[in-house]
Amino acid sequence: MDFEFSEDQRAIAQMADGLFVDHCHDDYMRQWDTSGEPMMAPLWGLCIETGLHALAIPEEYGGSGLGMTELMLVLQAQGKALAQVPLWRHQLAAATLARFDPSDRSGWVAKAASGEALLSLSLDGLNSALGIELLAQPTAEGWTISGRVAALALGDQSRAALVLVQAEGVPRLLLLDLSAPEVQRISAVLTHGEAVSDLHIEGLTVDAAALLPPEAVAWLELRSVAALAALQLGVSEEQIRRTVIYVSERKQFERSIGSFQAVQMSMADNHIAVEALRTALWQLVYRIDAGLLAPCEALATAWLACEAGHRIGHLAQHVHGGIGVDLTYPIHRFLYWSRGLGLALGGSAANLERLGDWLNDNDKLGWKYDLEEHQAL
Repeated sequence: MDFEFSEDQRAIAQMADGLFVDHCHDDYMRQWDTSGEPMMAPLWGLCIETGLHALAIPEEYGGSGLGMTELMLVLQAQGKALAQVPLWRHQLAAATLARFDPSDRSGWVAKAASGEALLSLSLDGLNSALGIELLAQPTAEGWTISGRVAALALGDQSRAALVLVQAEGVPRLLLLDLSAPEVQRISAVLTHGEAVSDLHIEGLTVDAAALLPPEAVAWLELRSVAALAALQLGVSEEQIRRTVIYVSERKQFERSIGSFQAVQMSMADNHIAVEALRTALWQLVYRIDAGLLAPCEALATAWLACEAGHRIGHLAQHVHGGIGVDLTYPIHRFLYWSRGLGLALGGSAANLERLGDWLNDNDKLGWKYDLEEHQAL
């Protein structure tokens, strides 16, 4: 079997890596930290120009029609550069609409593919202790929506978003037009620089088609886990690369600190952590692109991403010592991102608990599991 990426996939990865690394150099990042901008608009323009913003959007709507493997490679490069652009939410929101509302009655998928409109999404209610705070009540015309959505990414800049609602006891995805007068927004910025908005909605009436089928939630969550884990892989790889350079150059007692056994063992542990994440992520995106079920694979990948982000981020800060907390030095940004991604994934404990529940309820692992998948397809 050939486990290598295809020539086209390698070309996409190289283009994305060059684009992000060239743009997000350390001098630019220091300037952007104090700019107050919600996202890197010039870089987002380049993403639209090169088509990176629409890789996962089907061709019939103007996208590239590629899979999660190609998107993973681009997001890995984005994480490495800490590029503040809304790649995964924008196109996964559009891809979800394309799959579950193929007629694109709203026109948002085509607008997302062309770059005319920015889309966002929020699945935080699946992991939040407060649960889903947005409620949908049935009416004769459709649904009445009231409640709250916490920290919607780029809520002020986006034209529409997919958000979770509780509809008759079932989680559903709502296509929300953010220009509706019933939608009130409160802006904020997360620690790693991502602009967000809390949405407060009261008495919004939507038609029945605004709520996607219940199965859309699981479809989107699977791909969202892969996207966030790909970003975490990129962040963690670059943290390790920069830390290796630092411990090779920093000297104590007339020796580089990288020669100390404790540092070497910790760096070896981090290498194992990032390779475990890479292997799990590659398996997950393969199964997604092959049309296979992957519930436990997604939970395992989410847990590994949270664990790797915490472990690698902690060690990188620790071995950098005092310079690691100097905001003029770049390593702290990677810690902020790894923490933010861990929160977006729901945290280690929550994912491990969900994985344990799944394993407790399912005894069809291995060949039986795969056989039944193929039969079901």
